[in-house]
Amino acid sequence: MNRRTILKRALVLAVPMMIQNGITNAVGLVDHIMVGSLGTEAMTAVSIVGQLLFVFALALFGGVSGPGIYTAQFHGQGNLEGVKSSMRMKALIAFVVTAVGIAVLLIGETPLIQLYLHGESAEIDAALTMQHAKGYLHIMLFGLPAMAVTQIYAGTLRETGNSVKPMAAGIVSVVGDILFNYLLIYGSFGFPKLGVTGAAIATVIARYLEMTVLLVWTYAQSSKHPFVQGLWRRFHISGSWGFTMLKKTLPIMCNEFLWAAGLAALTQCYSTRGLAVVAGINISNVLCNLLNVVFVSLGTAVGILVGQALGAGEFERAKKESAVLTWFTALLCVGLTAVLAALSGVFPQLYDTTDEVRRMASGFIVITALFFPVQGILNSLYFTLRSGGKTLVTFAFDSLFSWGVTMPLALTLCFLTDLPVLAVYAIVQAADIIKIIIGAIMIRRGIWITNLAEEIAAA
Repeated sequence: MNRRTILKRALVLAVPMMIQNGITNAVGLVDHIMVGSLGTEAMTAVSIVGQLLFVFALALFGGVSGPGIYTAQFHGQGNLEGVKSSMRMKALIAFVVTAVGIAVLLIGETPLIQLYLHGESAEIDAALTMQHAKGYLHIMLFGLPAMAVTQIYAGTLRETGNSVKPMAAGIVSVVGDILFNYLLIYGSFGFPKLGVTGAAIATVIARYLEMTVLLVWTYAQSSKHPFVQGLWRRFHISGSWGFTMLKKTLPIMCNEFLWAAGLAALTQCYSTRGLAVVAGINISNVLCNLLNVVFVSLGTAVGILVGQALGAGEFERAKKESAVLTWFTALLCVGLTAVLAALSGVFPQLYDTTDEVRRMASGFIVITALFFPVQGILNSLYFTLRSGGKTLVTFAFDSLFSWGVTMPLALTLCFLTDLPVLAVYAIVQAADIIKIIIGAIMIRRGIWITNLAEEIAAA
């Protein structure tokens, strides 16, 4: 298979995901600017809750991604019952993660939010920020079950080669989100003016719109997606299959949770340098997340295509696809770096906030942009390792590195030095270069090459 064919197959999968995630993040950008017009406290509150929900979202993603490795390989093997079993396992895990996530966020809301309200700023009211954050969180929790269902179906559709339906459902969702944000944040066309509360309600409505469109369309075309036929008629997972999938899933779920928790902890660490830092990082993340959908989507495509090749027993094809797509992703990220750098001085001016926050945001954007190629390569290496089911390896590669290297480095620099927060941020970002070296060695040695579909069939 030549490079052009590999890139074409990857882009067929990745482009719909880029469009969906890009539109979603663009709407998030618009939402953020709308909320930012309500004041720095409102924007900071939404940012803090977003950090907490990000940890939940990654734990959920990790939970359904474990069985998803098997879905891709079963599909490559043509094993329909295997696809169904992996989807049932996703549902079981998603239910547990969602229930635990809601309980933890409700019980621990005050101390979790308070973690980000240290430091001083004469222009930001910490008490008002806490009030906004609690109100926003309580409403957002209603949308988590819809997020879980969407993850189960959208992931399975992508793993079986269909990215269009999740993309279309996502587009409907973001259109609804924009509309209801405009109506409920500002009280337009006779709707109540709810501010931050309105932003939360609009997001919850959008999540249920996305779920509904995805389910209706998938079941209406069930002949194209035979895995949904009789899927829930009996909830059966072969004991040996279920145990094997769970063994692979738990390290992935723990990894995603700990990695997301690590990012949240890093933000909390930076926040000790002042409340303005949280707002600055948030503005930076909104813009950078709009463009990182490129390497995130390509990474997902790497995992799916390499997983299908492994399931079919085509190991040389898997190696070639991984290598070609990793370098292609890196080249695209170089272009994205230039775009972000060009926008770094302009974008923060869209916010009704302080000059200090704007300066912070510009600095964070430039630093993040410089390390985009590093993150693009890391993402491809991670999904390659995971496609072969080496979940303990990816756990060490990702989470253990974050908590064993990145966090101690950030804590040391924040609490034991007088370095400016932007310098600390840059040094912490640079530490990821070590991971590229480790990941490249693992890929070159081929420790990730495993046919899981054959292993589980023999179990």
